[in-house]
Amino acid sequence: MMNGKPRKHSEEIHHFILENVEDHPGDITSIAADQYGISRQAAHRHILQLVATGQLLASGATRSRTYAPSPLADFSIQLPLRGLEEDRIWRVHIRPLLENVPGNVVGICQYGFTEMVNNAIDHSEGTKLAIQVKRTYKVIELWIVDDGIGIFTKIQRDLHLDDTLHAILELSKGKLTTDSIHHKGEGVFFTSRMFDDFAIFSGKLFLAHMYNQDWLLNDTHEIYGGTAVRLRMSPRTNRTTQQVFDQYTTGEDHSFSKTNVPVFLATYGDETLISRSQAKRLHMRFERFKEIILDFNKVDSIGQAFADEVFRVFRAEHPGTRLTPINANEQVLNMIARVTSEM
Repeated sequence: MMNGKPRKHSEEIHHFILENVEDHPGDITSIAADQYGISRQAAHRHILQLVATGQLLASGATRSRTYAPSPLADFSIQLPLRGLEEDRIWRVHIRPLLENVPGNVVGICQYGFTEMVNNAIDHSEGTKLAIQVKRTYKVIELWIVDDGIGIFTKIQRDLHLDDTLHAILELSKGKLTTDSIHHKGEGVFFTSRMFDDFAIFSGKLFLAHMYNQDWLLNDTHEIYGGTAVRLRMSPRTNRTTQQVFDQYTTGEDHSFSKTNVPVFLATYGDETLISRSQAKRLHMRFERFKEIILDFNKVDSIGQAFADEVFRVFRAEHPGTRLTPINANEQVLNMIARVTSEM
């Protein structure tokens, strides 16, 4: 007791319970007992302590009791988009909900929230904005939902693209805006890289990005008439906005000159990447960057014409842009080597 070890051990167990109870509401007692090699009775005593201090909520009868983290914040508001100022919404409504959250996490939340609200104000063509904030021990979750045209439809229409999937591909690259006078097109790109979990729901599509992982594109379970953005992160992350900016900026001016492109987004349905037209769809606007990481995760194969257009023709026409493939299988690497062997 004098050296503080029992207290430290209890704090570690409490942290584990609070981090995992959302995924194991009914069996968190046995999960904690197995994790720390203690009896179920001892694990249950820790859970009762968390209930007594208000950090956990218990519900149900004794034999079927479940637990959930107590909400530290649960706020929602609906506002007219006309005349809205994102910094004021942040300052008045959102920042007070993040009391005792580390400054680096507050900085990420402020950047992502204000960027997404500003996008809704300037681009959504909607009339209303719904905002929701949920905070527990484990996660901070922000929702920004407008009733506008929908981000994928907006990009497709304004950039005269063939399909909303093409719009999603362009969005993933960064430096994309439909109003270049007032915007640089960096908000979605950097926000998606800062949060643990970033997702956009619009129309029938769901686009998500997990920190340091690949993009996920899927159908939604319901149709979203406007755009809904969900931002989630742990309040205990060590990440900072500057660290994320530094990953994609170069030079003395720290310009946004590096991007990471998920190549699988260039496909429609179950098609294979074989044609020059597909390659041109992929490398559209690549010349705006100095370095492009081409992530071939989820791509089983590419054709000779596709590889030639990207890795020989584009490189020859834009020597100032460096292309680097990653997560490519043997077939993809062999095809790239084949078209570049005589360069």
